[in-house]
Amino acid sequence: MAPAPPPAASFSPSEVQRRLAAGACWVRRGARLYDLSSFVRHHPGGEQLLRARAGQDISADLDGPPHRHSANARRWLEQYYVGELRGDPQGSMENEAVAFEETQKTDPAVEPRFKVVDSDKDLVDWQKPLLWQVGHLGEKYDEWVHQPVTRPIRLFQSDFVEGLSKTVWYSVPVIWMPLVLYISWSCYRTFAQGNVRLFASFTTEHAVVVPKSMFPGLFMLGIFLWSLMEYFIHRFLFHMKPPSDSYYLIMLHFVMHGQHHKAPFDGSRLVFPPVPASLGIGVFYVCLHLILPEAVGGTLFAGGLLGYVLYDMTHYYLHFGSPPKGSYLYSLKAHHVKHHFAHQMSGFGISTKLWDYCFHTLTPEKSHLKTQ
Repeated sequence: MAPAPPPAASFSPSEVQRRLAAGACWVRRGARLYDLSSFVRHHPGGEQLLRARAGQDISADLDGPPHRHSANARRWLEQYYVGELRGDPQGSMENEAVAFEETQKTDPAVEPRFKVVDSDKDLVDWQKPLLWQVGHLGEKYDEWVHQPVTRPIRLFQSDFVEGLSKTVWYSVPVIWMPLVLYISWSCYRTFAQGNVRLFASFTTEHAVVVPKSMFPGLFMLGIFLWSLMEYFIHRFLFHMKPPSDSYYLIMLHFVMHGQHHKAPFDGSRLVFPPVPASLGIGVFYVCLHLILPEAVGGTLFAGGLLGYVLYDMTHYYLHFGSPPKGSYLYSLKAHHVKHHFAHQMSGFGISTKLWDYCFHTLTPEKSHLKTQ
């Protein structure tokens, strides 16, 4: 006979209040207590929203308006279960009505839906690197990769290679902003000499002199072109659907972007790591250098590189930031949350919705996020 499970821990209201005062984020559902301290930074509705519910009964939030959660979402909560509340759960916590009223005013557009991961029943073994497993999922891959989880991902067995596949968010500005500044300064000095000419490699008679006054316009054009390239890469490369019988294309999709949709709050995989990013940036620079004068191509490149830095920083903020409701960043966050949790084949813009508007891929303004 299997041994009986250990009895659940129990906590008095005063014990819970002491933990809340120490900075923990505990909530309850009836008499059941849950410690969401490790999840509070990941909450797409914002850390303040979740902390506003600390110590409160979230039963109404889970089971009723303004946004009914799925059964999987309710089961997912159980991984944070810590014990039972002693005494009368209806009268043990203060300010419940006020906190509930605040919750009613929140926008469900920034609320996620996660999938419960049962490590024993999932299609992959989460104790092993995932990259070599996903290719075997075949026709099940597309559905599996779009069922988000709240846990980190390991791709490679080698610690060294695994380290190259992850990075902290601030590595992006620290590494690439000095390059943006140096190339911009160097190109402007070249423009100031007055000997930059377009088409000089084809004809000397009709070559066009490019004055230094063109530098700001070329730089801004680089940012603009990056935003368009970002959209096309995200839509047509990152969201390609690999053939179900292609082991290696499924692996390629997962390492490029599928991993991010599977674990959207793995903070070490939200911005591009320096090594793979440098390969793409290097190709971009060489192409511009081959077809344009060095100063013109360099200025476009510097603008595009700044656009990339802004893109990655915006992307990180949309996952972990708490923009004020009604702000432009709030609308971008709602747009991006829908892309992850409801409409994966729309909402491809990260730093702007311009191209989604132009190419008719905006996420629906009013939609219910998909429940898994």
